[in-house]
Amino acid sequence: MTTNEHMRRFCRTKLALSFLLMSIGSIVVLLVALLTAFQARRFYAEQMAARLGRWTLRIWGVRLVVHDAPAESLRQRVFISNHTSTIDVFALTGIALPNTRFFMSGFLRKFLPLGLIGHLIGIFWTVPQNFPARRVEIFKRAERVLRRSGESVYLSPEGKRVTTGEIGAFNKGSFHLATALRAPIVPFYIATPPEVDPGMGYCAGPGTVHVYFKPAIETANWQLADLVGNKERVRQQFLDWHSEYR
Repeated sequence: MTTNEHMRRFCRTKLALSFLLMSIGSIVVLLVALLTAFQARRFYAEQMAARLGRWTLRIWGVRLVVHDAPAESLRQRVFISNHTSTIDVFALTGIALPNTRFFMSGFLRKFLPLGLIGHLIGIFWTVPQNFPARRVEIFKRAERVLRRSGESVYLSPEGKRVTTGEIGAFNKGSFHLATALRAPIVPFYIATPPEVDPGMGYCAGPGTVHVYFKPAIETANWQLADLVGNKERVRQQFLDWHSEYR
């Protein structure tokens, strides 16, 4: 058997195991949700989905190391990070951000286990950038939900996986949301080694992914008129971290 054939077989096996784990996990989460009358979103997200995320990474031989993990807080926060890889989904859920909902690509709903779990943990499903009116409505709905619930939220300002090895352009959505909610932004950098990173694919290599949380950025005095300047200042911080950690 050639090396390429061996790698393809390895990837197929790992994918099958990952899908099996997520399928069984989604059924278990659904059963627990039924038993709790769908009233324990945080438990589904921070305990059950987080374990599934970490176990999926373990199947691929990926170790997740979190530095300065955020503690529980009464304050609502907007978490943001870079986004380079397919495995970010499992790393993000594996971190178990406290009392936090997520923005994620609606494309992931095509994978039924992910779609079911995402529904149960309250994900805001997004649409591509070429549907601006629908994106505006999604963000407006999310703002109403978050204002009412006081929950924190995660979203990637890049809006998509950036596989060039650089930090991509930042969209205004996360900064608009943080400004409207008067919620501090908590940035973190996901450092995925090239030998681990599958990019747009699914075949991750073994290794260690480090997640570095950074100090919160206060937004109490931010104005919507300053969105572009604020997002570029935060992006510059990510550029600095990118140079430091890669």
